[in-house]
Amino acid sequence: MTSVNKKTVEDINVKGKKVLVRCDFNVPFKDGKISDDKRIRGALKTISYLKDNGAKVILCSHMGRPKGEFKPEFSLAPVAERLSELLGCEVKMAKDVIGPDAEAITASLKDGEVALLENVRFHKEETKNDPDFAKKLASFAEIFVNDAFGTAHRAHASTEGVSHYLPSVCGYLIQKEIGIMGAALEDPKRPFVAILGGAKVSDKIGVLNNLIEKCDTIIIGGGMAYTFLKVLGYEIGSSICEEDKLDLAKEILAKAKEKKVNFLLPVDNVIAREYKEDSEYMSIYSDSIPDGWMGLDIGEKTQELYAKTLKGAGTVIWNGPMGVSEWEHFAAGTSSVAKAIAESGAISIIGGGDSAAAVEKLGFADKMSHVSTGGGASLEFLEGLELPGIACLEEK
Repeated sequence: MTSVNKKTVEDINVKGKKVLVRCDFNVPFKDGKISDDKRIRGALKTISYLKDNGAKVILCSHMGRPKGEFKPEFSLAPVAERLSELLGCEVKMAKDVIGPDAEAITASLKDGEVALLENVRFHKEETKNDPDFAKKLASFAEIFVNDAFGTAHRAHASTEGVSHYLPSVCGYLIQKEIGIMGAALEDPKRPFVAILGGAKVSDKIGVLNNLIEKCDTIIIGGGMAYTFLKVLGYEIGSSICEEDKLDLAKEILAKAKEKKVNFLLPVDNVIAREYKEDSEYMSIYSDSIPDGWMGLDIGEKTQELYAKTLKGAGTVIWNGPMGVSEWEHFAAGTSSVAKAIAESGAISIIGGGDSAAAVEKLGFADKMSHVSTGGGASLEFLEGLELPGIACLEEK
């Protein structure tokens, strides 16, 4: 399990020091412009702290998947521009990552100045965690700060590799992520309810096994519910089902029973004739899905049951949608769960990815205690796995 007791930027002296900060500036673009700068804003607290305390700040990040080639459409130059506006000072943009421009700019930084290196994924050595590349990157600085939770589950050169050459601590964003999620897993306010959705049981096996040990109730939605319903002997029509995971689903149900965990599955569903946005659809009980029809959302009775269960919760963790939430006819389940969590008064943690997108879109984000910035990373954290980008940081 990832230790939550890591040194932070406040635990080291940064004055006059060159500090390499791994941020998550993997922002979405529309028509050549940044369409959502939430991730850039998320890094401001750490950058401002370093800047105000006289550090020479060197930022790095990836964007998209340029696959180890220099592709101008994945340049971080627009990020430097937006950051300059938000910080109220010039962020010097390097034209390369470890080349002459990066060398010259990082060498010329004065205390309190900020520079941004080009997209680290322009080098294939980044994702391969190549030691020479990591060493070169680390040579620009005297301290490493990881503040990119969204990539903390990857052992890449800029997230883990550089830590072998520099004293390494976390920034405010990672501190918040591991603090809130760590507390929920270690000492939750009860009842502790986990809501898991998404298409596949296989994606959530580790999380389910870890949470069954800790939760009072587990709520299941999304495509993965049908693998469990099939185990219970229900007809599931042509709903998604992982035939090779039926034994695992059976084991999970048995384990939940043994641990006296309340394991809730949909009692009714919104089903469709085809996997299409405009397909013919109807509501039906879980034990009578006709042949050729597939479940694409939880039904109204299930929404009521889940909302009622969430009402008295002390801690709620949610990861994964209840249905095909990007399609209007199959989005009600995900909306109702988001609303029920927001109204529950519980400590609520939304585990990144689709769930985070759903609460943002529905306007419930500010009603949640914590919306994680990393889908894959939060899933692995909830699974109890060690995240390489955090494991490499110094303990307090």
